Amino acid sequence: MRYVSLYAAVPGTLSSAGMRIRGRKRNVVLFIALGSCLVGVAVILNVSWIILNWRRFMPMLIGIPFFMLLIAGLVLNTIFLVREVRRNERHDSFINAVTHELKTPIASIRLYLETLTRRDLTEQKRQEFYGIMLDDSDRLLATVEQVLKAGEVGQRSRKIERAPVDMRELAAACIHRIQTLHHLSEDNLIFEEPPQEVSLTVRGDPEELRTVVMNLLNNAVKYSPNGIHINVRLAVERDAWVVLSVSDRGIGIAAAHLKRIFKRFYRVPARNVLRTKGTGLGLFLVRTIARQHGGDAFAESQGEGKGTTVSVQLPRVLETKAKSQVVQEAL
Repeated sequence: MRYVSLYAAVPGTLSSAGMRIRGRKRNVVLFIALGSCLVGVAVILNVSWIILNWRRFMPMLIGIPFFMLLIAGLVLNTIFLVREVRRNERHDSFINAVTHELKTPIASIRLYLETLTRRDLTEQKRQEFYGIMLDDSDRLLATVEQVLKAGEVGQRSRKIERAPVDMRELAAACIHRIQTLHHLSEDNLIFEEPPQEVSLTVRGDPEELRTVVMNLLNNAVKYSPNGIHINVRLAVERDAWVVLSVSDRGIGIAAAHLKRIFKRFYRVPARNVLRTKGTGLGLFLVRTIARQHGGDAFAESQGEGKGTTVSVQLPRVLETKAKSQVVQEAL
């Protein structure tokens, strides 16, 4: 039997996570309410000071700037506290997710190893267990690599080795990999691309761009619990950008979270998302790598249950145009 999700295996894990989220939301509301009350009191005091001293120049000159600084300080302090609460929430969510991602495959591998050592199994069963343990090892390695990659791309001083990369070939290779891993047919994953004569070359690090495409495809599969229907589209926009879009018909994203999902450690605080394994680093890596390559990433969704489209745009290398200009100059 395959390993059971930690949230399903440990009673109350999902509910306790939801309780922590609700508790932090109450803290955020409390800080905002307290900050608003203090700002209101400061404004009332400022207005009262002006009314009482409107005929005297010096109290007015000293009092008004003082109260304005006090109000500004209260506003900034409230914003800082709210940001800290949200940052701690994302950090705790990341710790819980990584713990789950590391503990589950390790527990699974240990269970199968104990079974192999204690029981006399047929060769067919042994091969089945070996395959499962290899899958768990790949999952464990992928989690570690994702965490390490997140730390690497976050370094502003790092240098990117840029080389010409054909996004058509890269996307096709990643799609084939995903189809093999998840046993998907061509009906489950449709690839749309422009004609072969249209160049889809960009300059960048091939491995990092592969990370971008694989993260988009893995997310589309992961957040499609009721059937996998993914559409991958490559296109050229304004002759200057190569745009890769990955659309699914999965759980969707509420409009309020579309910009936040690209932040480090952020996961949408919904029950159907918390049930799904993840570290909150995938889309952070996608946008960070895209921006470091001169592009960007953005998401669209009609709402919960209506699927999601995540797009990445990268600067296009105009090879054909450059070659034609060289030929014309030579003639």
